[in-house]
Amino acid sequence: MTQPPGTPSRPSDLRQVLDVLGVASPALWWSLLYFFCLLTGYYVLRPVRDAMGASGDVAAVFPPALVDWAQRAGIDLGAFTLQLLFTATFVCMVLLQPVYGALVSRYPRRVFLPAVYLFFIACLGFFHWAFDRALPGRGAAFFVWVAVFNLFAVSVFWSYMADVFDNENAKKVYGYIGAGGTLGALLGPSITRLLAERIGVGNLLLVSAGFLGVCLLCILMLRPWAIARERAHHERSGEEAMGGSVLAGLRLVWQDPLLRAMALLMFFGVGVGTLLYNEQAAIARKLLDDATRTAYYARLDLAVNLLTILIQVFLTRWLLRRFGIAPLLLVPASAILLGFALLAASPLPMLIWVVQVMTRACEFSLAKPARETIYTRVDREARYKAKAVIDTMVYRGSDLSFVWLHKALAAFGSSVVFLAGVGVALCMTASAWAVVRAQRGLPETAPAGEPQPVAGRG
Repeated sequence: MTQPPGTPSRPSDLRQVLDVLGVASPALWWSLLYFFCLLTGYYVLRPVRDAMGASGDVAAVFPPALVDWAQRAGIDLGAFTLQLLFTATFVCMVLLQPVYGALVSRYPRRVFLPAVYLFFIACLGFFHWAFDRALPGRGAAFFVWVAVFNLFAVSVFWSYMADVFDNENAKKVYGYIGAGGTLGALLGPSITRLLAERIGVGNLLLVSAGFLGVCLLCILMLRPWAIARERAHHERSGEEAMGGSVLAGLRLVWQDPLLRAMALLMFFGVGVGTLLYNEQAAIARKLLDDATRTAYYARLDLAVNLLTILIQVFLTRWLLRRFGIAPLLLVPASAILLGFALLAASPLPMLIWVVQVMTRACEFSLAKPARETIYTRVDREARYKAKAVIDTMVYRGSDLSFVWLHKALAAFGSSVVFLAGVGVALCMTASAWAVVRAQRGLPETAPAGEPQPVAGRG
């Protein structure tokens, strides 16, 4: 069986990068296609979700019973749309964790991976019907579902990649796989922009479902590499049911120092992003007109994606192989800390734009690949159950906490928001260092046999 690609001696040399891709294992190409289609499908949906979140039509967003109750109570639902949607998303994440835990505990990989994506495809069929019939409350249901879909589907993807590639090969290919996802993130909104008015929102959802169907094919095609990797390293097979408690992910995150540090890193990392996103929206709404604001955000997304893909292709792999995860976690955290300190002193729209580009590009191209390589070195229970808790409940718990915190701090002005962000960025930097220290005790390959502690218990 063909192995994942070899190693170019100078990753900055474009010819050698292309040589690596030219002789790459089919596993890399199927993984690239998988992540490309997954993020294309998601980014087709994201503009629809954002439009629902920004809609002034509360009857389209919220269920009729909630709208009637708010009117009787004299509450303006439109003033709390995002806060209510984020709260509902977190509640759904909490309720779905035991369901996901039961699925991965009781069924082998060949069953639960396709089941997750088939469920999402079926949901898109339902929303196609709901949008075609202008069902009241469709906005909130769709907004929450897209957030759940994004986190669970992407979390499952990276868990599967940790089955397919061992730690050494993950360092070689994760940057390229991430670049495939970035291309999908560029294509998805273009599809929506081109087709939304021509075929309607409901039919756009079927386009996204088609991309998820290709993801299912990729899951099946990658299965032999996952089996071969487990056999080569004498790991417990994913072709067997994992077993264990449906709530084992929560227990592992609570008990294990490494997973606990990764959860804190996720919590504070999402926190700085939420504070920055919400304050950027408030400042742009106040200082820029509609046309200028649209161009401002368009340039932002373009700059983020271009910088991300350049770093993923030319820098991520080299840093991972030469220095490990430390610079990929600590450099973004330090840059965010510096950015928030500058914004606290001078919260100008263009400076916010620069910090936002830097923050998001570093997260996608450096910090995320670094975190994902850690999961190639842990057992399958941590890889699927604990990772899902961190990527969904902790992520959305942070979103929920900081969207309400921003609501409270915004009354005191932008400088206070960004000063609070400095404190959150300090916590993020400390968490990144805790992850770097804790992962040093991990073996280079995942533990074999029954589930074991991820690292030494604290």
